Amino acid sequence: MAGSQAGRAYIGSFTAAGGRGIVTAALDPKDGSLTLLDATDELPDPSYLTVSGGLLYAVSETADGAVAAFRTDSEPLTPAAPQVPVGGEGPTHLSVWDGHVLTANYGSGSVSSVPLRADGIPAGSAVDVHRHTGSGPHPKRQQSPHAHQILPDPTGAWALAVDLGTDSVRTYTKNPDGSGLLPHEETALRPGSGPRHLAFHPSGDYVYVLNELAPTLTVCAWTAADGALKPLTEIPVLTGAPAGDAYPSALVVAPDGRFLWTATRGADLLSLFALDPTGERPTLHGTVPCGGNWPRDLALDPSGRFLYAANERSGDVTWFTADRESGVPVRGGSVPVPAASCVVFA
Repeated sequence: MAGSQAGRAYIGSFTAAGGRGIVTAALDPKDGSLTLLDATDELPDPSYLTVSGGLLYAVSETADGAVAAFRTDSEPLTPAAPQVPVGGEGPTHLSVWDGHVLTANYGSGSVSSVPLRADGIPAGSAVDVHRHTGSGPHPKRQQSPHAHQILPDPTGAWALAVDLGTDSVRTYTKNPDGSGLLPHEETALRPGSGPRHLAFHPSGDYVYVLNELAPTLTVCAWTAADGALKPLTEIPVLTGAPAGDAYPSALVVAPDGRFLWTATRGADLLSLFALDPTGERPTLHGTVPCGGNWPRDLALDPSGRFLYAANERSGDVTWFTADRESGVPVRGGSVPVPAASCVVFA
């Protein structure tokens, strides 16, 4: 498989649990299969990654909390610059927005903005850190804020931060002084639901919030004109009562807006939702095994045809073909990746 004919997948993994750091794999666009190429452990515990402008950005989910950029035009990956601190503990997610890298810092319950140079390289440590306040009813998981994700909306005017500890989604806009984030409003979800991640419908009119402690999916209306998020309904992600512990982790929406898939740890299942033409009414159409144990992340390849489950505890990434008519994921194969945490594509 020649590099010029294949895409690239990048897989994050926990070095503290035996992972190899950031693993590079070749993606075959015909069948979605992955072929492992190499890895770099330059950054400890790179649990979440994103690709933008020819660079791969990674958080270091450690007590000191850092972000780093890697050049994707060389194999193995090479650091574009030294890692920089984010001013928060245990960052679990990052995104690129308006000349900044944004991070959600689970341990400290905060979100950070790290400025980027014109070439995309982090210019220094975080210049803007917003610490959340509040708590939730869960006695162990919600004693304090736990920001788990921060994601720009499709218009690029807003960034939404999901906080598991406070059962809320905080909306930020751009600070006029260019420093990054300006708080706009906080939207409360059901107490004890424990929101973890969200995804937008392709229309931009609806937001789906995946709740880790429930396990459920909350459908929200999104109005980009004024940055308003309105919860509409909450629905289960599993058929029947969960057998034992079940902790949803990640969700993706098909590019054509017909389907939505979620991953649930403990139950080790992928759930399929069919979406109505507007996107307002997801309908659960069943589940399939995730192909391993403890699916921490779920990703779609750029074509929207193939799903990838990063199974942390079984140490593998399993891929599926999403049936074009039914949306049902059909298992294709897997590659071994110890302590796998996420998958992204160049």
